[in-house]
Amino acid sequence: MLSTTDLLKKAANGERLTPEEGLFLYTEGDPQAMMAVAHDLRLQKTEPGLVTYLVDRNINYTNVCTTDCQFCSFYRVPGHPEAYVITRRELGEKIEELLAWGGTRILMQGGHNPDLPIGWYEDLLRWLKATYPEIECDCFSPSEIENIAHLEDLSMEAVLERLHAAGLDGLPGGGAEILDDAVRKRISPKKTKTAAWLHAMRIAQGLGMVTSATMVIGFGETMQQRIASLTRLRQLQDESLAAHGNGFSAFIMWTAQLSQTNSLGRSRHRDKYGANYDEYLHTNAFARIYLDNFTNFQASWPTQGLDVARRALFAGANDFGSTMLEENVVSQAAAYTEKEPAMSVYRLHEQIRLAGFEPAQRDSRYRIVRRFDRVMSREELAPRPIPTRLTMLQEPVELA
Repeated sequence: MLSTTDLLKKAANGERLTPEEGLFLYTEGDPQAMMAVAHDLRLQKTEPGLVTYLVDRNINYTNVCTTDCQFCSFYRVPGHPEAYVITRRELGEKIEELLAWGGTRILMQGGHNPDLPIGWYEDLLRWLKATYPEIECDCFSPSEIENIAHLEDLSMEAVLERLHAAGLDGLPGGGAEILDDAVRKRISPKKTKTAAWLHAMRIAQGLGMVTSATMVIGFGETMQQRIASLTRLRQLQDESLAAHGNGFSAFIMWTAQLSQTNSLGRSRHRDKYGANYDEYLHTNAFARIYLDNFTNFQASWPTQGLDVARRALFAGANDFGSTMLEENVVSQAAAYTEKEPAMSVYRLHEQIRLAGFEPAQRDSRYRIVRRFDRVMSREELAPRPIPTRLTMLQEPVELA
């Protein structure tokens, strides 16, 4: 076995680490040395002085869910007095606020709602594309796709093909957590398993859709299980890039958000769960080294806070995430967004420049939308009023 110093040199030279080498480096290597190599790799693979960001909005179309994940504080069971399904007027108002900020994407996700047929999703996507054609619709998640397939007795291929035809541009990487079924069985036994999550992403990539890879640490998983999760992502990336040149656009990781609002946070084994900021930075740096076929790595200010997110820009990350004009899920588990639920474009620029980089707005595929070669004032980056497109809106007939 090579020493950790040798393994870092190997990675710095662009050579791939085996899972065994990766585990040894991850567990025995110096985190600061890993961060330095990860930063050098980031500078080689992306524009060095630039940190990108996205102007988007997270919209949760329903909070109804039957999956009962132990770490989720957002969902409500069917029939709960706080259960909801968003109306088109509510959705349109949220999108028009996003457009006023110069936004380009919505990330729309919800629970496993047993009362929403596939036709509801298709009609919604067609309406979105007809009303707001300039907005990218990156919606749902592999587990939501599997839920729709189960409800309709369809394959995931059929579901994704129909939703893509209706206007679905991308499938976000939510629900990956740790791609190891032993972990998943313990924290979310009703949720999609590893093979199904990967299969949904494989289908979406084959259809030319935008996809992202995610990972959440702090569920009491072993280091070996983290390596296994990363290895599965790396293998699918190899496969998809070779087959059609369309793999994951980015890797995004964060720590489990545990509090008294969710059952995992209330568990008598609570002290076995969670991960601190140093572990986040260490793992982010290792992921940049290990996932040699990924280009973009996103810092997670909504879960880690601004100081740690800036530090992540020197631990392999080249992207600061998004303005996230709305966030309802992790904030309910006492994440950073509980204190600062949205990030203005001005404040996001402020954070990127504070770290010593130049901000650049991107789209979902990491194409640059706008560069900023000077410091912009708060007024220059403020939202601009736009005409509403909801004047003649008629809501569809409510579901029975």
